Amino acid sequence: MLKRFLRVTDVPFSASVGLLALRVVIGAAFMFHGWGKIQAPFSWMPAGAPIPGFLQALAALSEFGGGLAWILGLLTPLASLGLAVTMAVAVAFHVSSGDPFVAMGGPSWEAAAVYLGISLALLLVGPGRLSVDAAVFGTKR
Repeated sequence: MLKRFLRVTDVPFSASVGLLALRVVIGAAFMFHGWGKIQAPFSWMPAGAPIPGFLQALAALSEFGGGLAWILGLLTPLASLGLAVTMAVAVAFHVSSGDPFVAMGGPSWEAAAVYLGISLALLLVGPGRLSVDAAVFGTKR
């Protein structure tokens, strides 16, 4: 079951290059977002935040570790699932706070929604040929 979940779908080489670029750029962005959180994983949110410390730690690990996993193309579906859940919670938090989709200088849920969409795309499409996943779990040519 796990091997099937980690299976790499065969995509054209040009699509693999595009997926590599997406994984590296967005993976780096997630690592930067997660870096400060991973420094204090159980308390990076303000005191009195409605999110328990354990879930804060999972989000910090998801962002930093998931970003690194995307860059490498390692366990991409698992990283994508963790990041998708983290971003779905972020979208729900912003929407429930009344934040607009796009704001000029204030809080919005635009970035979280974009990251959620990318997470879902990588979860469904996979990392492409240029990944550790393809080397380990892909079909042999």
